Amino acid sequence: MSRPRMVLSGDPATPAARFVAAMNTGDSTALDHLYEDDAILVPVPGHPVTGSARLAANRHLQSFGLPIEARPRHAYVAGDIALLIVDWAMRGTARDGSEIDMSGTATDVVRRGPDGRWRYVIDNPHGTA
Repeated sequence: MSRPRMVLSGDPATPAARFVAAMNTGDSTALDHLYEDDAILVPVPGHPVTGSARLAANRHLQSFGLPIEARPRHAYVAGDIALLIVDWAMRGTARDGSEIDMSGTATDVVRRGPDGRWRYVIDNPHGTA
């Protein structure tokens, strides 16, 4: 029996690193390309969204004009599916002058597509909440 392999958190090719890069560009369309078409995002615990609502939730975060930081803690890969545990933070003064202090530990599921790219299937920035 083979054992699932663990990807080291420092691997720069992880989906989390691509998410941070796309989020910090401010381009919501580029960010949305990191998701499968029917993927869900859980912007508020217990309230998953998909499609245009997912796009709008990510646009809202990008509207703060603050960079997001993410530090992958674990990535467990089984074939073309991976479970990611990622510590993240977004802090500073938003464009509207409000102070933002958001952080958490995400529990995400990604799948490698036929093109070899990993895309989010479930993006839960609030982890177990």
